[in-house]
Amino acid sequence: MIKSILLLISTVLIFAWYLSFLASRLDRLHHRVETSWEHLDALLQRRAAIALEISHSQNLDPASSLLLTAAAYQAREANIVDRSEAESSLSESLKLLRQEEASQPTGLPVALLDELTRITEKISVGITIHTEAVNSARAIRSKLLFRIFRLAGHAPLPMRYSFEDDIL
Repeated sequence: MIKSILLLISTVLIFAWYLSFLASRLDRLHHRVETSWEHLDALLQRRAAIALEISHSQNLDPASSLLLTAAAYQAREANIVDRSEAESSLSESLKLLRQEEASQPTGLPVALLDELTRITEKISVGITIHTEAVNSARAIRSKLLFRIFRLAGHAPLPMRYSFEDDIL
């Protein structure tokens, strides 16, 4: 009788420890999603700042300058709901600028264009890392044990943004 009670208590304790382990694992994944988003957001803000510097360049035609300025300000000031559309708009404006620069060089500052290229590559990597983190967290949260015992607590479901699918 005592052996069966001890076995039951130890089984319950091991199961409780296992649930605690799973909850801390999920918490680490949520933290990874948050830090990857913060890093990606900083890169996107830097890209918008570079776009503003380019738009104020003397050699850029007024129409392109206005388009790029509007897209950069919209991307910098957009709230989380409108962020995807604003970042996509900035990406399209920058693609237009690069195509224009490739077809007929306008003498834009080479240092800014090089920095824009570097930051775009970093953004691509940041998007990949963020997407992987979101997919991992979502996959774990979809498992039955996590849903039954509500191991995610009140944490919101990690989400991806549509601009992450844009080709930069």
